[in-house]
Amino acid sequence: MLTPEFPTDPAKAFALQRRLAQQVRLEPCPKRVRRIAGCDAALSPDGQEVVGVAVLLDFPDLTVLHHEVRRARLEMPYVPGLLSFREGPALLAAIRALPETPDLLMVDGAGIAHPRRLGIAAHLGVLLDLPSVGAAKSRLCGKDVQPGPLRGESAPLVDRGELVGCILRTRDGVKPLYVSPGHRCDISGAAYWVLACGKGLRLPEPTRWADRLAGEAKRAMGADPHSEDE
Repeated sequence: MLTPEFPTDPAKAFALQRRLAQQVRLEPCPKRVRRIAGCDAALSPDGQEVVGVAVLLDFPDLTVLHHEVRRARLEMPYVPGLLSFREGPALLAAIRALPETPDLLMVDGAGIAHPRRLGIAAHLGVLLDLPSVGAAKSRLCGKDVQPGPLRGESAPLVDRGELVGCILRTRDGVKPLYVSPGHRCDISGAAYWVLACGKGLRLPEPTRWADRLAGEAKRAMGADPHSEDE
C-alpha cells in the first residue's frame, strides 16, 4: 500500500516527519469522550506484511464494540524512528474502517516523545485530525527517570531540555508506560486518559485489546506474537 501519507524512501520519510510535527497541536484533551479506539500492529511471519488492528471501545464502560483488522504490504525498510511508516498504512486503514469515528485514539507507541516529535500516535492523529495519545511500552527519547511505585505516580519525560511526556506507573509495582500526547491533547490529558482507561493492569484497555488482537492475528499467520518495537 503506497500512499502520500507514508513515503517509503527514508529520506522523504524523515522530511515528512519534520513537516507533520509542525502541525501537531498540543491543547487540552477532550473531556466528553464516548468512543475510544485502541491501535496496535504486528508483522507477518515472512516479514512482508504488517497487520493493523483498531478496536473501538465504549467509555466509560470500556466494553469492546467493534474491531477492524487490515493488512498492508511492508514497503519501508527498518529504520529507527520510522515505525509509523511501516505500521501506519495498515493502522490508518483499520481506523478508517471502524463504523464510528472515535473521539480519541490511543496508540501502542509514541506521540511527541520521539526524536523528531512525530511518533506513530502523533502521525495518525495529525492525518486524521483526531485527539490522540501514545502509550508506549519502551522509551524512544529522553532520560529514564523512574516514578514512585504506586499507580498514578509519574516522572517527567524530558528530551533535550523539552518536556515531551511522562513516565507513568499504571499498576502498583510494575514497569511504567511512556505516555505522551499525539495531537489535540496535552501531557496531563494524555496521562489522565491512560489512567481512566485502566482496569488494574499495566496496559490501558484500548491498547491492551489492540495488542491482544494483533497478537492473535499474528499467531493466525503462523508467527510469534511479539512484534518489533521502534
